[in-house]
Amino acid sequence: MPAINHPVVIKSPPKLPASEDAVHINVDASVYFPEEAQTDEDPFVTADGSLINEQNPRQHRWLALSRNLLSRWGGQIEYGDSVRVEGISPQLDGIYVVRDAMHRRIKNRVDILVGPNDKIMGYWEDVKLIKL
Repeated sequence: MPAINHPVVIKSPPKLPASEDAVHINVDASVYFPEEAQTDEDPFVTADGSLINEQNPRQHRWLALSRNLLSRWGGQIEYGDSVRVEGISPQLDGIYVVRDAMHRRIKNRVDILVGPNDKIMGYWEDVKLIKL
């Protein structure tokens, strides 16, 4: 019997449904690059100690949260939690892992890790953040 070759179809990961008791938060969103001007003196290490790929930071699908959202400072989300971001763009909406924290002066914001070569800049209001 001859071998049948099926084309390989790669699909986007399915959207995970948020449970009824999931944390839903309206936030503002921005993007950041792993460079000292936008982070600290060690831009390739996140607040939880994760190492950022210098060649392709965006591949991680990591983000930073303002401190008021993190459990360490009284919020409901922990480092390592998966969250879904909705309301930015098809390119940036999706599932991310929380790995970093923002400066204490910033409130109710997510900061998505991208690289300077990604050519993504922006600030978005009324974005949905859902803890999965």
